Amino acid sequence: MTERHTPSAPISVNTPSTQSQWQSLAEKLTIEGRAYINGAYQWACEGETFPCISPVDGRELLQLASCQQADADQAVIAARRTFEEGAWSRLAPTERKRVLIRFAELIETHGDELALLETLDMGKPINHARTIDVPATARAIRWTAEAIDKVYGELAATPHDQIGMISREPMGVVAAIVPWNFPMIMASWKIAPALATGNSVILKPSEKSPLTAIRLAALAEEAGIPPGVFNVLPGFGHTVGKALALHMDVDCLVFTGSTNVAKQLMIYAGQSNMKRVWLEAGGKSPNIVFADAPDLKKAAAEAAGAIAFNQGEVCTAGSRLLVEESIRSEFIDLVCDALKGWRPGHPLDPATTCGAIVDQAQLDRIIDYISIGQAEGARLVQGGQRLMEETGGLFVEPTVFDGVLNPMRIATEEIFGPVLSVIGFNTAEEAIAIANDSIYGLAAAVWTANLNTAHKVAKALRAGSVWINNYDGGDMTAPFGGFKQSGNGRDKSLHAFDKYTELKATWIALD
Repeated sequence: MTERHTPSAPISVNTPSTQSQWQSLAEKLTIEGRAYINGAYQWACEGETFPCISPVDGRELLQLASCQQADADQAVIAARRTFEEGAWSRLAPTERKRVLIRFAELIETHGDELALLETLDMGKPINHARTIDVPATARAIRWTAEAIDKVYGELAATPHDQIGMISREPMGVVAAIVPWNFPMIMASWKIAPALATGNSVILKPSEKSPLTAIRLAALAEEAGIPPGVFNVLPGFGHTVGKALALHMDVDCLVFTGSTNVAKQLMIYAGQSNMKRVWLEAGGKSPNIVFADAPDLKKAAAEAAGAIAFNQGEVCTAGSRLLVEESIRSEFIDLVCDALKGWRPGHPLDPATTCGAIVDQAQLDRIIDYISIGQAEGARLVQGGQRLMEETGGLFVEPTVFDGVLNPMRIATEEIFGPVLSVIGFNTAEEAIAIANDSIYGLAAAVWTANLNTAHKVAKALRAGSVWINNYDGGDMTAPFGGFKQSGNGRDKSLHAFDKYTELKATWIALD
């Protein structure tokens, strides 16, 4: 059974300011759990479902459609048909811009609802969901929309009696597989440039946090995106995700998630139609602090946030803290003091800065790595315990290990939780060697007052983003993606358009 979306009013007029107000709003919330295919909500073709369990309190929120091969086929057929018909793909860029800007406006209008869905679904603090995730999602879509009619083709250098034109054309059907840690933001980084360039899109959200993606589908329709152009398939990676990756009529596959899954998707692309594949994968980012850092207290505060923000469930988390030996003890004390402001609390409390871990499997993984760190000989300085277990929620203390050696598993493997490994160094060359001794190369930071050191170290680091005297800086104007096994994502900025377009050369001979 399918059902067309009826535009709905925002669930609140004024954003709640207390936990009880957010809880009251949550009780009024209507949550959609079906797939969205060809402009309508529908259950999975085979009728399979799976539970959506909130990490906030362990409560089942609803049953979700568990999409399979048949659902992927339906979505691809709808996406291909609408692409070929041209209702969106042949629309003038200015018109696509108008619709996408309206989409961004609707996201802002329904911000309280989307933030609440994000928090209930994956456990992040409501204040972060409302003030960071919602605005960032709308901003990504709006920025991309504003840019699309300002990207031009080229004229080749030709003889006087010939004209060589180089144009960008949409690829066709794009499948986007996104992770659970920033469901809306990661989705917007994929779907905004794909839609802006005229493609049809099938979004496969993580089975751990699909609620906002499902809701965004209705808002996209309300904004004016034609049926079949934007589809959402909830379900598991090994079922519907695999079906999309192997599908012979999907032209482009974009992904953010683990390195192991990224590698498998490359294999699927090769086994099928050699579809274009763009991957943003894992990270074990080094945060390098020199003794001459201009403000050690600020550096420590940002180091704490770099591992505790979003419960450490961040691909760019500064999980390896490299500190010059002369300030190591002092700096660890400053970081531990800063982490006091990141103690886990109820995610619907606006004062909470560190929320719940997304699910039991991820919590178990984090606890296991804390045990591994101790077994490897690292010194547990702070944290390491599960908290608030009596609530039914999934909470763990931000954790600091000192005496970490780079070969240790807690320093080499992506934990995706609030576990910080402190590693000492004596020289810039040693710091560079430690930082680059990783299969990953997503991000890094350097703290120093010496311009020469900053430039030398930043240039030597094998990372897609390097921040100087800040952590996780930048905006939509800078590309985001990694080196090595962190993938080739290149989300954000004008460079993102390259992922979703083909270059066509048209050569004209003049009489």
